[in-house]
Amino acid sequence: MRIILDECLPRRLGPELTGHLVSTVSQAGWAGISNGKLLARISGNFDAFLTVDKNLPAQQQTAALPFGVVVLRAPFNRLEDLRPLVSAILTALTDLQPSSVVLVPTKQA
Repeated sequence: MRIILDECLPRRLGPELTGHLVSTVSQAGWAGISNGKLLARISGNFDAFLTVDKNLPAQQQTAALPFGVVVLRAPFNRLEDLRPLVSAILTALTDLQPSSVVLVPTKQA
């Protein structure tokens, strides 16, 4: 699966997502682009978008996206806080469908 990490996520998360081709918004040259325009650029280029922006599903029309969105719910966006979610992220990616939004909760949830 082709995955793109939002610019608010550490690029070091990419190698943790084994079995997937992972890039970042910055690597794609799209840093600083607003969410609406970013989602349009992701279309056709990636199968999944990972973010910690919990407001993205409410602020953007995700129902028509040709890729799925995974929203990571962690205390902070540091790799140390995200690493415990890797197993749940990989599981979510297995079942991720276009236009779907999946929340990957913290250990407490």
